[in-house]
Amino acid sequence: MGIKALSPLFAILVLAGCSSSGDSDGPSDQGGDGAGMENEGPDIGDGNIFLWSTPCEGGVASIYPCQEYDLLFQMRLNAFNANAGNDIWGWTDPSTGGEYALIGLDNGTAFVDITDAENPVYLGKLPTATESSIWRDIKVYNDHAFIVSEATNHGMQVFDLKRLRDVTNPPQLFVADARYTGIGNAHNIVINEEMGFAYPVGTARNDTFNGGVHFVDIQNPTSPTGVGGYGANGYTHDAQVITYNGPDTDYTGHEIFIGANETQIAIANITDKSNPTEIGTLSYSNRGYTHQGWFTEDHRYYILGDETDEISFGFDSRTLVFDMTDLDNPVLHTTYTGPTSATDHNGYVKGNEFFLANYSAGLRVLDITGIDSGTISEIGFFDTHPSNNTPGFDGVWSVYPYFESGKIIVNDTEAGFFVIQKSN
Repeated sequence: MGIKALSPLFAILVLAGCSSSGDSDGPSDQGGDGAGMENEGPDIGDGNIFLWSTPCEGGVASIYPCQEYDLLFQMRLNAFNANAGNDIWGWTDPSTGGEYALIGLDNGTAFVDITDAENPVYLGKLPTATESSIWRDIKVYNDHAFIVSEATNHGMQVFDLKRLRDVTNPPQLFVADARYTGIGNAHNIVINEEMGFAYPVGTARNDTFNGGVHFVDIQNPTSPTGVGGYGANGYTHDAQVITYNGPDTDYTGHEIFIGANETQIAIANITDKSNPTEIGTLSYSNRGYTHQGWFTEDHRYYILGDETDEISFGFDSRTLVFDMTDLDNPVLHTTYTGPTSATDHNGYVKGNEFFLANYSAGLRVLDITGIDSGTISEIGFFDTHPSNNTPGFDGVWSVYPYFESGKIIVNDTEAGFFVIQKSN
């Protein structure tokens, strides 16, 4: 769908972390930016800690409302010489067990060693490939970070995370190990680690795949190779790709794509990269902007956030749960309504918990143990935007809850980078 068709929402979506129309595709090749590190160059910040460890007591940690989660530390955006925060992801070093935050910024990606939360280390920053943009997205495969942005002709940066082990004089100015230019801009990147494929989505709406999903073989991480794509359902804002092991035995072992495609959910079988096939599309009532979702670990339910329904319809934060027992015929299973009217953004499942980036209401943690019966309840939160809980696009953009230590990393558009952990 072209940008003109979305004009009533366009001003909202630009602010909301939803894509603009994008730039044209770059050449279909890849080239490294070099693999060295150097201290000369632009100001990358000093990694200053703004707030140190503060327990959640009496409903607050310092100035931040909270329940069941303590602050380990906070670094504001000026610590990285950035003006805005966006996506966030994590990496655990398989050799050392070290834990690292990969922090999306308007002008690049910062890397912080959070292994010892009492002594975090800002290791350095990889600048944006072309220009600044409020949109940046990061995922990890085989100890490499893959980074896309809405910045014009940014392509996909590849960074060898093992280099973070050997930083002797932090913070360092990093350069990428490779850069894939088979796309120009992209809004998000999805990776199926089991298969070794990256899936940039939200590319130029007039490209070969209509701004849908590109298939990029990253099994050799520094030599990514485009092998096709899928755009039958139009522009894909965000997505998840899984090797399916759920209740629908027709698709066991198949690679399933589920896309949040602005006006609908799109489901496709992309096992055969040369012949992806549509499984179906799915809509729902009171649709604002179909933004992002995540499967439960048993692949039975898909938990979806609509980014602008709170603004358009006056809802409190609304999370929709679809029963995917039959992938050819999914149905709405239940709807969870949060305690505030804040806009919901990205959400991720870990075990029986759903970690929701809820913009001005901060991080909200939902218990989904009773999801079969439609029972979902909030069991904790950490609000990085204490001034209000109203609809809008200030506050928590994204969260990464997958470290074995239990640390949770949070990126706030204005307040910067937080590390929190469940209270004892």
